[in-house]
Amino acid sequence: MWTSIPSSSLRVTGADRVDFVHGQMTNHLRGAPTPGLVPCAFLNVRGQIEHFARVYRREGDVYIHLDEGQAEALAGRLRRYIIFDQVEVQDTTPELRTVHLWRQGDLPGWDAAGGDAQSLTLGGAAVLGGRVNRTGTPGVDLHYLAREEAGVLAALGGAEVPLGDLDAARVTAGLPDITRDALTGTLPQEVGLDLSGPLPAISYRKGCYVGQEIMARLEARGNTRYHLARLHGQSGPGWPAGHDVTFEGRVVGQAGLFAGGASLARVRKDLPAGAALQVGGVNATLQLLGAHA
Repeated sequence: MWTSIPSSSLRVTGADRVDFVHGQMTNHLRGAPTPGLVPCAFLNVRGQIEHFARVYRREGDVYIHLDEGQAEALAGRLRRYIIFDQVEVQDTTPELRTVHLWRQGDLPGWDAAGGDAQSLTLGGAAVLGGRVNRTGTPGVDLHYLAREEAGVLAALGGAEVPLGDLDAARVTAGLPDITRDALTGTLPQEVGLDLSGPLPAISYRKGCYVGQEIMARLEARGNTRYHLARLHGQSGPGWPAGHDVTFEGRVVGQAGLFAGGASLARVRKDLPAGAALQVGGVNATLQLLGAHA
């Protein structure tokens, strides 16, 4: 089973590429192997998420895989910080495509015991694979040139699964998608990106980056007012991502994409499990995740 992933992407080249990207992101790219894969966020000065990305360290470049529509803004941000760095930033969105294999064992040539990033040949094309959990079970994000898509997909075989089914699976598994769940503008610790969260994307031991001072304060304080939870809809077609969540008439958070009868949400920690909430006039029940359950 595989699903097409709406994507955008950047390629960073030049002698300083690793140090430059490392200095902008929340996770530790310098510590990654080559090839390697590091999930991360790019924050604003208030510590809020501007972009979530999966960054691949490769022999000749740094490849940044983003959700659809994100590359242009991140490229502009990165270029503003180029001073004496020997780097070039290229938007590769038009040239590349990405699909997600739900089970890593379904990918011919993939070494399930190998690294998180692997290069292989599929359908005569050179492809880049990254071990990514989008459904609750490790699968593979597969990146390849758009002009070679027909051969790659033919070699994959199996059935294409709609994106909506993938969304339903990840909501069930408690895995956020920062862009599709409209969670940009939030703190990473509030939406599952902390070390103990379902999508860890932070290192508290790396050097400075935009928003790092706020991250250090949150680590020292040890808590935020919000966390990631799941909302189960009780009627109707659901709600749009980003809609306010209310409890007894007051706003207590924001809901993510509705899929499979539920959505993930950023909500206040003082809400109890089973709380009766509303999202845009639709009744919903709160379910706590993981350690919060």
